[in-house]
Amino acid sequence: MVRHLSALLVLSLSGAAAAVAQSGPEARLKELGITLPVVGKPLANYVPSVRTGNLVFLSGHGPAQPWGPTATGKLGRELTVEQGYEAAKNVGINLLASLKAEIGDLARVKRIVKVLAMVSSAEGFDKQPEVVNGFSDLMVKVFGDKGKHARSAVGMAELPRHLAVEIEMVVEVEP
Repeated sequence: MVRHLSALLVLSLSGAAAAVAQSGPEARLKELGITLPVVGKPLANYVPSVRTGNLVFLSGHGPAQPWGPTATGKLGRELTVEQGYEAAKNVGINLLASLKAEIGDLARVKRIVKVLAMVSSAEGFDKQPEVVNGFSDLMVKVFGDKGKHARSAVGMAELPRHLAVEIEMVVEVEP
């Protein structure tokens, strides 16, 4: 009897894991209530992404427009860590929109490889890693283990257009 119940439990857990595995990144976004924005035009002379081989390099992004109340300001002065976390998450959503525009289907992502996150920081603010977790947590929720990445989270005196957070990333994709 115990052996039979153990077998049923294993089958049940295997079925749940299979269901999660079948749920692709775009389905996970939908489950999270996230709609990717339309990709905007760059503010200067650059492109949002460059693909070379199976790597996609995404330029530094801020949040999608229209900007919400956490899009601009300095962490540790105008914005709290929690607000910065939301700002970083919103930047992640904008990066995913640019990535999808470049590769067509987010299911082609093999790995989020490297992230450079810049946080506009008031003097003495040292919680950049906690802020950037807003981005990193989103990538793991959307891609699972493929969303785990190497990362730098650094404080900056100023960012363009007074952005609170700017993030760039490198992504490995299926050919």
